[in-house]
Amino acid sequence: MTRRDFSERDIHMALDGELPGEERLAYDSWLETNPEMKARSVRYIADRAALRAAFAGVMDEPVPARLRQALLGEATVRAAAWRSRWWLSAAAAVVLVAGGLAGYVAGIDGIGRGDGADDQLAEQAIAAHVIYAAEKRHAVEVPASDKDHLQTWLSNRVGLKLVAPDLAAEGFQLVGGRLLPAGHGKAAMLLYEDAKGERISLFVTAESADKAKGTYMAEKDGPEAVYWLDKGYGCAVVGSLPRERLAAVAKSAYGQLLAGLAS
Repeated sequence: MTRRDFSERDIHMALDGELPGEERLAYDSWLETNPEMKARSVRYIADRAALRAAFAGVMDEPVPARLRQALLGEATVRAAAWRSRWWLSAAAAVVLVAGGLAGYVAGIDGIGRGDGADDQLAEQAIAAHVIYAAEKRHAVEVPASDKDHLQTWLSNRVGLKLVAPDLAAEGFQLVGGRLLPAGHGKAAMLLYEDAKGERISLFVTAESADKAKGTYMAEKDGPEAVYWLDKGYGCAVVGSLPRERLAAVAKSAYGQLLAGLAS
């Protein structure tokens, strides 16, 4: 029986059927002696089953022309201002499987709608928000009570010096954060909640080479994203707040994020 140190990566390999057969017995023994990892494996199995059930019908639908064109390298077609429920669901599935301060912050009140490639960051951020903002027990990987570790961990993983914004003045307290995939890289997600249980999230990635800002809604009456892409990073603030309040929260959050990145 092969013996070695296992990790969370091996859990995913086992679930995907990629763990070498000769390591299976040692892996099963490792799970039995690590209750936390065993619980995580059980949760991942449940998540996978729930996703398959939720998107069973979607997977049988034809690939949208926009995605087919992107895959084949054909000319980009401008994305519609409103995405269908199919695209929001597909984006959520993919997520489970990232001037100066004065110029950007000063212009947020009059921020406009983005289009085309600029929407990709917002789509990822909204998909992540839809999944995790609704979670009660597993919304975050690291809680706010371990804020110092959260900031250091996400900074190291994403490749940016991240500081969790203090949004108490806007009525929101930090719940915690988690690491997510984003394109070919990684993204940090910070989750906040107000006294009424309303949640907003901050999605930050170092994978953007564009420069843009805008607002974006994947689905009518769904959560909205206020986003920025600049100097090799991108961030989006997502929530279902009235637009004026979301803009005010985003202005504060972005100012603090940018100050932290520059420090």
